[in-house]
Amino acid sequence: MRLVGIDPGLLRTGYAVIDASRPMAPCLIEAGLIRLPPRSSVASRLVQLHDDLAELLSEHEPGIVSVEEVFVNAKFARTAVTMAHARGVVLLCAQRAGARLVELAPATIKKAIAGNGQATKAQMQRAVAAQCGLATPPKPADVADAIAIALCACLRGARGR
Repeated sequence: MRLVGIDPGLLRTGYAVIDASRPMAPCLIEAGLIRLPPRSSVASRLVQLHDDLAELLSEHEPGIVSVEEVFVNAKFARTAVTMAHARGVVLLCAQRAGARLVELAPATIKKAIAGNGQATKAQMQRAVAAQCGLATPPKPADVADAIAIALCACLRGARGR
């Protein structure tokens, strides 16, 4: 079974595709970024994100799509709203692809992958590299986060909200 983890954003959306047929030994198949043009309108970027995600999900046919829940920090409320737009597109694409959706809290992902619910971006990148047997930590952090989201869903037996 394939599982896709997505770290949504309106400039960069990270994604990771893993083979989850052996939950205790998931295998990374592909990871990367969907880059969206910063000078385009939000609506244009959402359309492009939809089209690119729909194509990715059609190509890999995942049984599960895992995404991070929105974390709202009062100091960065605007960022949370922006991320929520992209996250809505992810939810739509997952539903249309017929995949089961698993939503995970950021602290849950960090604790499962790095052993610390407050892990930094660098710690997450190193933890993901170690778990996937990568020679170097994945960059940028959006890619590492997407891999972590997918790994966490797999390790948790794809339980979520």
